Amino acid sequence: MELALTQKQVADSFGVTSFTVLNWEKGYTEPPIGSYPAILRFLGYDPFPEPTTVSEGIFALWRVRGWSIKEAAQRLGVDEGTWGTWERGTTVPWPRYARLLERFLAASHN
Repeated sequence: MELALTQKQVADSFGVTSFTVLNWEKGYTEPPIGSYPAILRFLGYDPFPEPTTVSEGIFALWRVRGWSIKEAAQRLGVDEGTWGTWERGTTVPWPRYARLLERFLAASHN
């Protein structure tokens, strides 16, 4: 609204329909992961709180980069299932992987 853009103009910039933007605005649906990088660029900032846990850091990376679990796991060199359990916070990475993941997350946010 501050930019005086129509929903159609915003939708066109994201490659979606104006009904999709309306559903996001009303909270009826969530944007797909692939849309987050464009949304964050459009906003000019990340409105989510700074991550404080491994799973929050993984989610933040997921949001900023728009990566699927499969792509993120491949980039780190781990199994998709392993990445998924880390993302859900159901397991804590072994110390060796925790250090690798910490470096990976730090480098990916730059």
